[in-house]
Amino acid sequence: MFRRYNITCLLSIDNTKAQINMIIKQEHLVQSIHSALQYISYYHSPDFISAMVLAYERETNQSAKNAIAQMLINSKMCALGKRPICQDTGIVNVFVEVGMDVQWEAKLSLEDMINEGVRRAYNEPDNRLRASIVSDPLFSRKNTQDNTPAVINTKLVKGDKLEVIVAAKGGGSENKSKFTVLNPDDNLTDWILNTIPTMGAGWCPPGIIGIGVGGTAEKAMLMAKSVLMDPIDINQIKDKSEHTEIETLRIDLFNKINELGIGAQGLGGLTTVLDVKIKDYPTHAASLPVAMIPNCAATRHVHFTLDGSGVAELPEVDMSIYPDLEMDVSKYKKVDLNSLTQSQMDNWNIGDTLLLSGTIITGRDSAHKRLKTMIDSGEGLPKGVNFDNKFIYYVGPVDAVRDEVIGPAGPTTATRMDKFTDMMFENTGILGMIGKAERGESTIKSIKKHKASYLIAVGGAAYLISKSIKKAKIVAFEEMGMEAIYELEVKDMPVTVAVDTDGENIHKVFDSIPVIYSS
Repeated sequence: MFRRYNITCLLSIDNTKAQINMIIKQEHLVQSIHSALQYISYYHSPDFISAMVLAYERETNQSAKNAIAQMLINSKMCALGKRPICQDTGIVNVFVEVGMDVQWEAKLSLEDMINEGVRRAYNEPDNRLRASIVSDPLFSRKNTQDNTPAVINTKLVKGDKLEVIVAAKGGGSENKSKFTVLNPDDNLTDWILNTIPTMGAGWCPPGIIGIGVGGTAEKAMLMAKSVLMDPIDINQIKDKSEHTEIETLRIDLFNKINELGIGAQGLGGLTTVLDVKIKDYPTHAASLPVAMIPNCAATRHVHFTLDGSGVAELPEVDMSIYPDLEMDVSKYKKVDLNSLTQSQMDNWNIGDTLLLSGTIITGRDSAHKRLKTMIDSGEGLPKGVNFDNKFIYYVGPVDAVRDEVIGPAGPTTATRMDKFTDMMFENTGILGMIGKAERGESTIKSIKKHKASYLIAVGGAAYLISKSIKKAKIVAFEEMGMEAIYELEVKDMPVTVAVDTDGENIHKVFDSIPVIYSS
């Protein structure tokens, strides 16, 4: 009798423990989201680093190889300094699988708990992340100041755990998302090979392409986004002796996209994509919905599990995965911006690598729009802003912490500023622009007309670039946060000549790739 009672007691105690373990506490989820977002802001996953190292080792195009080297150096610096890989610390995407046996000890909803974690992460004093999210997207576009709300996808599954994937998706790559509905007998490969060049280099290749096929429009887009969270494994797939149909398609697309020659940062070369991911779902007999979403060179995501035992444990980082690389500045030309003339710029050729020292002025979308309003009204430029004989840098930096002059300060996509190019040349006296990705045909003509230059800094090297900024002060539009105009003093800031004073364009590959598919 005693032994039976003892066994019953033990079973009861074990069941109680199991019941306690599956209770997810509010603070544990909030803190786990916070920690995950901080973690992915400065740590690349090992599979990404390995793929980039392989791309670097096999690259033969010197401009592209230099860009990949800067990305790898930047990644290691960020891992050591615990500062963001990219100044665009992203819109937060969260995928949650909630076990149907999970119990909660929480006052907030699941969505509110996640957003509280986002709020804490982006305002973390030791590693402030850039607030990029605006509410009222059609009208006031007011910054929420804490990067909330996140985009949350929730799924109920069997079990007693919470499975969470946290990702931060930069605007440059997110803006290049594509969707179409093909006819059932249309060729998917042709559509993809035609569409990839239209994405330009604003998504910061090399990266990963996620493809969702089937379902409905929203299902295809969700699959394209979620499949980007899978590990990079294309080389392991290629090494297999047998392949599924999806694997065969992935390999074919991987090879053909890289054969387009777009390359790192659009500079040409062997590696445009590190992997191609495909997820499919049953669809209507009359439809073939296809979504394509890229992940950039700041690929950021991590997976964790909550089982009621406490805050999530995130993967330990092995620093030995990083290659021992240093920038080879022996081939760079040193340029004194404070004494630079147009005649000196005439000696630059596309592909030249430069180290800039001197004063540059920053400005992004909202700043250009506001400058246009002031110029059109006759008000002129803001007091204290002098663009004359200077370069404008398209950047929205991360706030400085500790003893920093400025936080990570990589370039934003220059194409968005194309409509303001003539205005800036005709009203400000600028010598040229610094950004990332290609310029439109009319902008290139304007650059040639004004004997100016367009230089590109490497997207995905934001922390590395910030170390070349020795002084920084806001000179206009302080209330606009990251959109404010800064005056920067730089020392040996690395850039590449993308459009020279004769209008020669390093990104002309986007104009020369033939149309392969037409719907």
